[in-house]
Amino acid sequence: MAEDIEEIRKKKLLELQKRLAEQQKEEEERVRQEMELEAQLDALMRQILTPEARERLARVKLVRPELARQVELILAQLYQAGQITERITDEKLKKILAQIEARTRRDFRIRW
Repeated sequence: MAEDIEEIRKKKLLELQKRLAEQQKEEEERVRQEMELEAQLDALMRQILTPEARERLARVKLVRPELARQVELILAQLYQAGQITERITDEKLKKILAQIEARTRRDFRIRW
C-alpha cells in the first residue's frame, strides 16, 4: 500500500515537472517572438523615420509606451500598404502623435 502511494507520488511529480518544462518552453518561445517583433519594428522605424523623429518616439516610449507602440504599429501598417513614400520627419510625427492622442484621450470630470 505504501509502495503504491509512493509510486503515485512519483508519477504525479514527473507529470508536474513535465508540465512545468512545457510551460517554460512556451514562455521562452513567446519571449523570443516578442523580441523578434521588437527588432523588426525597430529596423522598420529606422527606415521610415528621420533620426529626430526616432528620438522623439523613443522619448514618448519612455513616458507612454502604449501610445508609442500604437504609433509604431500604425506606421508599420501604412508602410506595408505602400502609403508611406518618404521618411517621416519630427514635425510629421508630432502631428501623428497628436491625432492618435486626440482619438484615445479620455476626459475625466470630477463633479462636486
